[in-house]
This record gives sequence, structure tokens and C-alpha cells, in this order.
Amino acid sequence: MPTELPGATAERWAAPTCLVIQHLPPEGPYLIAEALKKAGVVVDLCQVFAGDQPPTSLDGYNGLVVMGGPMSAASDDGFATRTAEIDLLEDALERGLPALGVCLGAQLLAIAAGGKVYPGAEGPEIGWAPVSLIGEAERDPLFRDLPPELTVLHWHGDTFDLPPGATHLATNMAYPNQAFRAGPRAWGLQFHLEVDIVGVDAFLAAFGDEATGCGVRPEDIAAQTGSAVAQLASARGKVLDRFAALVCEA
Repeated sequence: MPTELPGATAERWAAPTCLVIQHLPPEGPYLIAEALKKAGVVVDLCQVFAGDQPPTSLDGYNGLVVMGGPMSAASDDGFATRTAEIDLLEDALERGLPALGVCLGAQLLAIAAGGKVYPGAEGPEIGWAPVSLIGEAERDPLFRDLPPELTVLHWHGDTFDLPPGATHLATNMAYPNQAFRAGPRAWGLQFHLEVDIVGVDAFLAAFGDEATGCGVRPEDIAAQTGSAVAQLASARGKVLDRFAALVCEA
């Protein structure tokens, strides 16, 4: 079962509670968890890599976050909790609970909402690169009032079709579907908005060889990280604080 992050109160259900599913140690919730805790939300961290099993429903929860990982959202191969996670995302959509999928989590949300996931034609997208906010982003509950372009961390090879009825929020030349909203309160982010410098260091330590294999120098990513994280701070803070506020209201 999920375990509470340090600092959670014993009266777990007296406060808003958000389930966070983590697939690998390097791909933690980082600044998402910080924003939730700052808002007074209890974070239940389900570490499936350590043997935790996702709950069968979102009863008692006010929100759901599904983090990234190298597995395929389109296959159970090496991904024993895939179906359970999709079921939880479907549950969040049906209940109208705030949900946030990051990278793999975004792909799982796309499937839960009726879309498809498949390998990207452009090959892996790894490193700091811009995305452009488009269309309804200027009126979106999370993305309104943000700069039209954000430089974010990418680390993926798969992509997805937008689910039926989804709202397209962000794009770039390599992978057009970078962010979307499904229903009123479920968001998929193909990129990693959640990372701080510690998070990027963890990515580089765990997945640096993958970057090198794609022709991206890990040292170049590291050199860009300090300024990129700092420049993203204001926009990132708005998005994550707004999500945390929605969890508090649910």
C-alpha cells in the first residue's frame, strides 16, 4: 500500500490527500510533492518499484498524480501495474478529481481517456527544449497567464494521440502533443515540469547513457540545468500551486 511522505499527519483522512504513483527512484514527484505539502495536502506515495500496489479505487483521495518511467504505456510487458494505474486514471476522470500525469503518466492518461500511445517518429526527445502554449492554454485552470513559451526538460521516446474531446495545451516541432487536458481537471504533461536540480541530477545519473546513445551529451544538459530551472520557477510554481489548490477543493 502507499506510504505517506515524511511530515504527513497520523490523521491522514482529515486533510486533503493525493495519491502519487512513482515507478522508479529517479522519477520522483519532486516539486509536485512540495507544492501539495505546502498547500496542506497529505501525499500518499505509492512506490511500485519497491513493491507497493496501487489501490483499487480513489475512495478517500482528493487527487491523483502518476509519474514517469521508461516502460511502455501501451504494454503490460515489464509493467505489472499498468492496468491498475489506467483504472485509477479512469476513476479520476469519472469522479472529476484533479489528476496529473507526467511523461509516462501523461501517456497512461491519454489511454484512460480513449487515446493511443506509440513510438515517436522523431526518435527520443531528451534535454532542455521549448514548448509553446497554444489555444485554450490561456484560459486553462493551470496554464493561464503563463509565458507563451516554456523551456522544459524532455525525456521520452513514445508519444500519443490526443484523446477524444481533449483540450490541446502545448506543442513543439518534434512532438506536437506536449500537454493536454482531459475533462475539466485531468492534465497530461509529456515533459518534466516537476524537476529541480536534484531531480535532473538523478535523471542524468540513472539515464545518462540513454542520452548519450541519442547523441545528447549529459554534460550539456547539466550545464543548462541551473539557469533553466531558475527561469522556469515562476511558471512552474503557478501550475503546481494551482493543481494543489484544486486537490484541496476536491
